[in-house]
Amino acid sequence: MIISIRGNDVIWNLPNILTWLRILAIPLVIVLFYCGVAEPLRWFYPAAGLVFAAAAITDSLDGYLARRLGQTTPLGAFLDPVADKLIVTVALLLIVSRDSRWLMVLAAIVIVGREIAVSALREWMAVLGERGLVAVSVLGKYKTILQMVGLSLLLYRHSFLGIPIYQLGVWLLGVAAVLTLVSMVAYLRAAAPVLLRRPAG
Repeated sequence: MIISIRGNDVIWNLPNILTWLRILAIPLVIVLFYCGVAEPLRWFYPAAGLVFAAAAITDSLDGYLARRLGQTTPLGAFLDPVADKLIVTVALLLIVSRDSRWLMVLAAIVIVGREIAVSALREWMAVLGERGLVAVSVLGKYKTILQMVGLSLLLYRHSFLGIPIYQLGVWLLGVAAVLTLVSMVAYLRAAAPVLLRRPAG
């Protein structure tokens, strides 16, 4: 079903549906993860990792399809980053609840803290009419890929064909945390001339 408002603005289209599915995947990941806590030798942890991975894939698809199909909407532009931050934050909380080593806690703090800081920075730059200075960079995209793959592996937890999936996820998340800091510094440097500009008059 397609509902149109204000002319060509489309609320329910394929890109937006994918974003909604990413949001709806969050409670499913939570349930599967905690079923895995109760029955760690069964398939619940791998299922949680696979559901998260599928949701992460929709993160790339919804934006691509919105541009390709000409179906970009204000709702989609709002929901997409919200869905990303929600599912990443929930995954980090779940993982840290089972692995509270300092490295994992620090990585979670860095990633969540950066998302809050950069979101606030982009909002303020948009108010100043300089949103383009802090648009998503190539480095930010690499960070997102490593982060999503790492979190998927950490949720999956079990080894597969002799591959230490969880340890691989730890390393990927660590690299993603480093790239998170580097990309945040890059955004702050790009925004600094505007943020530190003296007011007129």
